[in-house]
Amino acid sequence: MTASSSERALEFRERLSQRIVVADGAMGTMLYANGVFINRCFDELSLSSPELVGSIHRDYVAAGAEILETNTFGANRVRLGGFGLADKLEAINEAGVRLARQAASSVAAAGRPFVAGAMGPLGVRIEPLGPTSFAEARAIFREQAEVLVAAGVDLLIFETFSDLNELREGVLAARDVAGPDLVIIAQVTIDDFARLSGGASPESFTKEMNTWPADVIGINCSVGPKTTLDALERMVTVSAKPLSAMPNAGLPARVEGRNIYLCSPEYMAQYARRMLAAGVKVIGGCCGTTPEHIRLIRSETRSVQPQKMAKAPAIEEPEVQAQALAAVPMDRKSSLGAKLARGRFVAIVEILPPRGVDASREIAGAKFCAEHDIDCINMPDGPRASARMSAQVTCQLIQQHAGIEAVEHFCCRDRNLLGIQSELLGAHAAGIRNLICITGDPPRMGIYPEATAVFDVDAIGLVNIVRNLNRGLDIGGNPMGSQTSLLIGVGADPGALNLEEEIRRFEWKVEAGAEFVVTQPVFDLDLLEAFLARIAHVKIPVVCGIWPLTSFRNAEFMENELRVPVPQPFMERMRQADSGEKARQEGVAIAREMVERVRPLVQGVQLSAPFGRYHLAVEVAEAIGPRRE
Repeated sequence: MTASSSERALEFRERLSQRIVVADGAMGTMLYANGVFINRCFDELSLSSPELVGSIHRDYVAAGAEILETNTFGANRVRLGGFGLADKLEAINEAGVRLARQAASSVAAAGRPFVAGAMGPLGVRIEPLGPTSFAEARAIFREQAEVLVAAGVDLLIFETFSDLNELREGVLAARDVAGPDLVIIAQVTIDDFARLSGGASPESFTKEMNTWPADVIGINCSVGPKTTLDALERMVTVSAKPLSAMPNAGLPARVEGRNIYLCSPEYMAQYARRMLAAGVKVIGGCCGTTPEHIRLIRSETRSVQPQKMAKAPAIEEPEVQAQALAAVPMDRKSSLGAKLARGRFVAIVEILPPRGVDASREIAGAKFCAEHDIDCINMPDGPRASARMSAQVTCQLIQQHAGIEAVEHFCCRDRNLLGIQSELLGAHAAGIRNLICITGDPPRMGIYPEATAVFDVDAIGLVNIVRNLNRGLDIGGNPMGSQTSLLIGVGADPGALNLEEEIRRFEWKVEAGAEFVVTQPVFDLDLLEAFLARIAHVKIPVVCGIWPLTSFRNAEFMENELRVPVPQPFMERMRQADSGEKARQEGVAIAREMVERVRPLVQGVQLSAPFGRYHLAVEVAEAIGPRRE
C-alpha cells in the first residue's frame, strides 16, 4: 500500500466508527438500462466504453454515495477467460480503478468518496465439491487483488459469495497482498430462508466470518431487503465486526423481454432505515438499485443516529452443533460392503435400465443372475447420455422383486446440488445402499445432444457429498439429525489416454471417501497391471470390468469409439469367427480368459451382459471358480 492509501484506510475506519457509510448501487443494472446486452463482459466496458462506466459512477456520486465500487466484479482470470479476455486482466482492473477515482475526484477532498475494488466469485466450484483447490483459488484472487491494490483502491469489497470456503480464500489472499491496513469488506448472498446455498444459517456463517481478517462482514444481492433484514437481525447477535448490507431491489420480473426489479426507491429507503436501526454500518444496493435508490437511502442515513450492534434477544431456531456422526463401517452398509470388507471375490453383473416403463425383462435377468451366484446387479444411470428409466427406481424394482442387491450408478450430468442431495437421501430411504459415483457422459454423446447438462460437481465432488451425508451432514456441512449409510464406489480407466490425470483424479476420489473402485472394461492385462502398480498405495478393493465381445464389429467399436484398448490377438480371434454364434462364443472365451488372469490381481469382476444376454455374463462368471472368503 502507498502512504496515501494508508491514510485513506485510516480515514475510512474513523468515518465508520463515527457514522454510517453509504455505498453505491448496481453497476450491471445501469449498464443494462443503457442498452448493454446481458451476455457482454461488463468488466471490459471500462476499456471499450469508459465514458458510459464513468457516467454511472458520477451519477452515484451525485446521489450521495460515499463508496464507489470499481467495475471489476468479474475481472478475475477465470471469468475473463470465459470471454477470451484473460490476457487483459491487468488492463481491465486498472481501468476500473481509474474511472472510479476520476469520478470520486470531482468531490472536494473532505467528502471525497472512497474507491472500493470489487471482487466477485471465481465462477468455478472449489474443493471439496469442485476441481479447483483452495491454493489455486487463493492464487487467482491474489492476482486480481494485486492489480487493484497497485492501482490505488482505498478498500476491497468481496461480494455475492455463497461458498464460505471460496470467500475465505479471497479474503486471505487480499489481506496477504494489502497488509494489515487496507479495509476489507466480505459479503455473502443468501436464499429465501436466510441461508447460504450450502444451508449455513446466519449465526453459523457469521461466527465463521468473525475469525477472518476482514474488517466488515455482511450481506449483498440475495432475494431483497426483507430477507436481508431478517438475516442481519440474526447476524447482529453474534457478530464481532461491523455489518454491511447491500440488498437487491427485490426479485426481478420479466417485462417485455427485460428483467425489471420492482422495489421502489421509497421501499428500499424504508428498509434501509430498519437495517440501520439494527446496527448496520455500511449500506448500499445491489442488483436493481439505481442512483435514485441511493439518493433516498443517503437521505435516511442523515436522520438516523449510529447504533451499536445490539445483542438483543432474537427469536430463532435452536442451533444444533455442526458435529459429524461416526460413519457406518463398510461391512455394515450392505451385503456387497460386507463381502468386500471380508476379502471375498465378488461378481457383479451390469444390467441397463429399460427404455420404457416395463422392467420385467430386467427383473427376470436379475433373478437369473441371483440363481447363479452373482453378488449384485450394477445399474448404469443414463449410459452414454441416453434417456431410460431412472436407475434408482430400477434398482428398487430389482431389489424388491429379484431378491438380489443392486448398485446404483449416480451421475452428475442431470442434477444440480439440491437434486443430488435430495436423490441421495431418497436412495437411502428406498433401501439402496451401494453407489458408483461418476461424472457422467455429456449430452452430445447421446441422441439428445441439445439437452442441457448441469455438472454442478464432478465425481470427486459427488463423493465428498455422499461422505458428508454418511456422517449426518448436508452439502453445506450442516447437521441433518440423521445419516445415510451408502457404500461409495467410483470408476477408473486403466487405459486412459492421460494416465497421469486419471491416477491423480482417482487418488482425489479416494481422499474424498471412495471405498471401492470399478474399472472400465479391460482386455489388455499389461495396462491393468501397470494401473494396479500405480495405485498400490491406495488400499481400497478393485473390481475389474470385463466385457464379453459379441462380434468383430463390437471389438472395433470398443477400440476406436470407446477408446478401450483391445490387443491384436483378440481382434484377430473375433475377426476369424465366421458366424454370429461363433463370435459370441469366442467373446465369452476371451472374457473367461481375462477373468482367470485378473483373478489373482483384483477383488472382483463386473461383467457386462451385452444386448441383454444375461446368460453370457453368467457363463463368464463361471470362470471365477470356487470363492472362499
